Amino acid sequence: MPIGPVQLIVLGFKHPDFQGEIMTELERLHENGTVRVIDALAAYKDAEGELEVEHLSNLAGDGASEVGSAIGTVLIGMGFEGEEWTETAAIAGAETVAAGGGVRPLDQPDGWDVLEDIPNDSAAVLVLLEHRWASPLRDAIVRAGGFRISDGFISPVDLAGIGVLPARGAQQPDELEEAGAA
Repeated sequence: MPIGPVQLIVLGFKHPDFQGEIMTELERLHENGTVRVIDALAAYKDAEGELEVEHLSNLAGDGASEVGSAIGTVLIGMGFEGEEWTETAAIAGAETVAAGGGVRPLDQPDGWDVLEDIPNDSAAVLVLLEHRWASPLRDAIVRAGGFRISDGFISPVDLAGIGVLPARGAQQPDELEEAGAA
């Protein structure tokens, strides 16, 4: 079965209050076939910007042993203490990309420095998701001769700002985005 579109989501937390609610929702989405968590990391930055990263292997679920720590080793170039295979996986991933003439998405000169974007004195959860719901749509597009030119998310706040959505329709996401910008 071909893999569906994959997305890296980075969620910030000023004062984390993890009570299992996020994990429960990810499990629900997995059970109904909407997404699959390929990999997940928790990152903590102290007030001075010192970083501590923890691999959340219990989130990876099915296929974790084949995929490994994709975020850490391939996307952001980190290995994890006690996981001897991470260096080998990172080297193999880099060699595979080089052999194909490409670059890893986050290694480009103007690439996204995920860890740098995490504010000091906060936490972040990085989740690499496979969007299983999108596979049939993608396949239909390919059969029709289509291809991806670009993609991106548009914030409900931005849509409200140009009058496409009522302001009240963007209220909750607005709070989420304002907290991240502050």
